[in-house]
Amino acid sequence: MSALLLMLCIMAFQQHNSLVQSAAVMSVDLGAEWMKVGVVSPGVPMEIALNRESKRKTPAIIAFRDGVRTVGEDAQTIGIREPSAAYGYLLDLLGKTIDNPIVDQYRKRFPYYTIVGDKERNTVVFKKSDTEEFSVEELIAQLLAKAKEYAQVSTEQVITECVLTVPGYFGQAEREALLVAAQLANLKVLQLINDYAAVALNYGVFHRGEINETAQYFLFYDMGAYKTSAAVVSYQLVKDKQTKETNPVVQVLGVGYDRTLGGLEIQLRLRDYLASEFNALKKTKTDVTNSPRALAKLFKEAGRLKNVLSANNDHYAQIENLLEDHDFKLPVSREKLEELCADLWPRTTKPLEDALATSNLSLDVINQVILFGGGTRVPRVQETIKALIKQELGKNLNADESATMGAVYKAADLSSGFKVQKFVVKDAVVFPLQVAFERDPGDGAAVKHVKRALFALMNPYPQKKVITFNKHTDDFEFYVNYGDLERYSADEVAAIGSLNVTRVQLQQVKELLEKSKKDLVDNKGIKAYFYLDDSGIFRCTGVEYVYEKQKLDDELDEDSTLAKLGSTISKLFTKEAEKTASDGDANNSEQRATEEETPSPSDDAKQPKKSEEEASKPEAESATPETKNETLKLVVIKTPVVHKTELQFAAPLSGTGYDSSLAKLQAINKVEEDRVRLESAFNALESHIIEVQQKLDEPQYADCATAEEKEKLLAECSKLSEWLYDDVENPKAELYEDKLAKLQKLSNVFLARHWEHEERPDAIKALKSMIEGADKFLLSARNLTKDTNPEKDVYTQVEIDTLAKVIDETTTWLKTEQAAQKKLSRNADVRLMVKDITDKMSLLDREVKYLVNKIKNWKPKVKPDSTKEKTKPKETTTAGEEAEATSGSGNGSGNGNAEEQAEAPNTAEQPTVVEGEQEQLPILVEEEQEEQKEAETVTPTAAEDANTPRSDL
Repeated sequence: MSALLLMLCIMAFQQHNSLVQSAAVMSVDLGAEWMKVGVVSPGVPMEIALNRESKRKTPAIIAFRDGVRTVGEDAQTIGIREPSAAYGYLLDLLGKTIDNPIVDQYRKRFPYYTIVGDKERNTVVFKKSDTEEFSVEELIAQLLAKAKEYAQVSTEQVITECVLTVPGYFGQAEREALLVAAQLANLKVLQLINDYAAVALNYGVFHRGEINETAQYFLFYDMGAYKTSAAVVSYQLVKDKQTKETNPVVQVLGVGYDRTLGGLEIQLRLRDYLASEFNALKKTKTDVTNSPRALAKLFKEAGRLKNVLSANNDHYAQIENLLEDHDFKLPVSREKLEELCADLWPRTTKPLEDALATSNLSLDVINQVILFGGGTRVPRVQETIKALIKQELGKNLNADESATMGAVYKAADLSSGFKVQKFVVKDAVVFPLQVAFERDPGDGAAVKHVKRALFALMNPYPQKKVITFNKHTDDFEFYVNYGDLERYSADEVAAIGSLNVTRVQLQQVKELLEKSKKDLVDNKGIKAYFYLDDSGIFRCTGVEYVYEKQKLDDELDEDSTLAKLGSTISKLFTKEAEKTASDGDANNSEQRATEEETPSPSDDAKQPKKSEEEASKPEAESATPETKNETLKLVVIKTPVVHKTELQFAAPLSGTGYDSSLAKLQAINKVEEDRVRLESAFNALESHIIEVQQKLDEPQYADCATAEEKEKLLAECSKLSEWLYDDVENPKAELYEDKLAKLQKLSNVFLARHWEHEERPDAIKALKSMIEGADKFLLSARNLTKDTNPEKDVYTQVEIDTLAKVIDETTTWLKTEQAAQKKLSRNADVRLMVKDITDKMSLLDREVKYLVNKIKNWKPKVKPDSTKEKTKPKETTTAGEEAEATSGSGNGSGNGNAEEQAEAPNTAEQPTVVEGEQEQLPILVEEEQEEQKEAETVTPTAAEDANTPRSDL
């Protein structure tokens, strides 16, 4: 390939790369103990991003020591030396106030932390010193920022969008707090997805071919480090009523969980046992539990022991210098471990039983119970579950990565840069929501406290609901609270935190009703609109007063244009919201409840439901009143009601508190950037010093430097080496970079000579090959002039002579310069440089290419009709083929072929689908770019047309 063509290819690649620069997205499975990052980018299928140690998962620990921030394994190491400086198991502290029982339990498990309440929000703050403290949101934001860094290194692209997994029992406070943490990390969260839903999606994507119109039921059981959960889901092909497409749907039917049962609890039992055994030895007078460092060592050893005993019956716990220079060694059996956790094993089946109970299904209809999560590797856990279900356990999922991969598939689906094979996910409500308000019946009767179910247990979401208030005539307020929590224990209800979610105060109601009284025909009431989005976050989206009034036909005509426009815009936004929230399913409906209904639980369950299409009919159409005056018609009027919404749970970080946290994290990031730059500059200078010293000891390099240059370089390296390891006061990266630049200026002299001597033979060989090809092409071209072949006068004699002159001059130049270069020693200044050779190649390539292009565009002259019959059309093609075949060994022929392809019918616009190794792998296709107007296959597996328009869920 010629140098010019190579340059054009590079430019085209760079242009294409800039078009897809920000297409990559990621997912983060942020667990209590580990963090896994999934990525998808153009041309690369879904994969796990590796961390700095090239591992697929990173400990979710962050540490601060001596002004240095570390994450992962480095933070774990610091946690052994200084436990109070390393923060882990943070996830379940999100959104919790300081008086929450979960926080009390955390204190007992890790007594070496100083935990205080935030002055404004009363949420958890870790106090490291009098001047240094961190909120949970700040710590998790830094973990997410590190995950983003791993993803960007893996994809070599800027990433701004992600999907995060969360435990299904996360309430509104926890979900809001996690979104704030992601915002601090400069990440746009496309969706929060429950971990079991992500796993179910991952399983369904890789078993897509097994899904049909008959519902299949699976139970996914997860025991992680911090919690245990179970979810019953169904897989089924469902036809979308709007798009008429049939797609697989995974729907969560039942959920059960235990937020304090996990691998961590087993590890803590082992830690406490080892501590008691060491104390029993009476080696020291100090209680080992009173030493944070010793307690951290015991905790680490307990974790290792737990993992080993999952595969072995016996093992030794062994810790050097546990306390006061005393070592500790103790044999521990799996039987002892099971004895320590005897009260935990019965709890392992409770989430599974709760999931079945809420799904109203029995075990005999469950196709398989599938395990994931690291805690399920404990043999006793598997034995206990197997004894209950009396069938083999499914272990065909990657216990660590399935949630990450399901979440990254969802990220690709939600991102604007990709399209995927549609797979609908319907999650379900774990904590029911209800509306509570007071109603004055009048006549001096007592005020009634009314409750209405809003989102009941296992209601699918995303979903919208409407509540109608038609008895209030003045300002009032209502609350949205967690309700119907009888199935949960008192401890679990306390762990949820505030049971009040939102308070909505309606204002100027009386004035609004008075204003509309004269036009009122039918009072439809005050309607409050609610939305539970696909992240499980609740919102009161608006409040309106709705009534019907009469209008004359003339008035309707005058207002028709604006009315139609308003109606169109209203429908547009309504349908967009429905499209986003409903996944095209009839389950997403507005539930309307009126104050006239009795507030009993049974009535709540019987509340009538209308689809949004039915509910909007009175708003879109005019009704004709029963009157003889046909010029009057009824129209529906909607007037916004002034209202104020307040969150009732621990408020998410916002305002000046958010700004302060953001500034703090930016300052920490700046310090880390400066430290990394300083370390890189130091290492670069050190490496170059060693490299120069080593190369000057090698003959092939040493020959390229004069004795004076060699002596000067070695002296400079020796001087810099001594300076480098001296204590430099307040070192700056610029200082090391400046020293490196000066050393490189000296060393590049002999290194450049060596490079020229090594690369020159290949460059000369390439130039000679090009000259040979040009000679052959010239020989053929001489037969295509007017003098030699009147019927094929492709080239003028000037063009032929010009090419011949370039070939002769290049050949002569090469011989002369080669001979002159051979007379010079290796340490002399180079005369024949590689750049000079490539310049000659470019000149020769340009001349040959000009002639090749000319013959491709040449057409025979039109002759009289009598001559036409004698003309053989084949000769034109033969002439072109003759010239191109003759020039085949030169670069010109390559260019000619490239242009032939450019003139051929355009096949590049057709989608290219490459079959992958697994038939069930999803297809991920980059969406059309405006400049390219063609799709690119990202995951090469399916035979679906990549140009099919993307359909939203």
